[in-house]
Amino acid sequence: MKEWQSLAHVRWECKYHIVFVPKYRKKVLYGRTRRQVGQILRQLCRQKGVEILEGHAMPDHIHLVLRIPPKFSVALVVGYLKGKSAIPIHREALGVKKGFTGKHFWSRGYCVSTVGLDEATVRAYVRNQEALDKQESLDFDD
Repeated sequence: MKEWQSLAHVRWECKYHIVFVPKYRKKVLYGRTRRQVGQILRQLCRQKGVEILEGHAMPDHIHLVLRIPPKFSVALVVGYLKGKSAIPIHREALGVKKGFTGKHFWSRGYCVSTVGLDEATVRAYVRNQEALDKQESLDFDD
């Protein structure tokens, strides 16, 4: 039997595969910036009570498998993560000291799908995303 979560009046198991991208899909998630973005997102998820089950940052997008309590909508959580992470990313990772008005780090949209009975498949996909991208680029070059 699955390990169900519990709140005051509900037993739940809500998992989502979410992908979001930097503005203009710029390839900015490398090295130190990549690690800092991961730390910022982990901290924000802890504050909201959202559990990161799997996550991987590619140079131009981020994959997350999240367990989101039913008291929060997916749109609220994604908006919170993107909105609250933008200034720390500019400040810590990109070195911008002031003048955040009009600065955007994340693109407006996101992709989401529910994770049902094939959770292991989705988690393996997120974990192996980089290898899959490299394989696709090799196949494309041939």
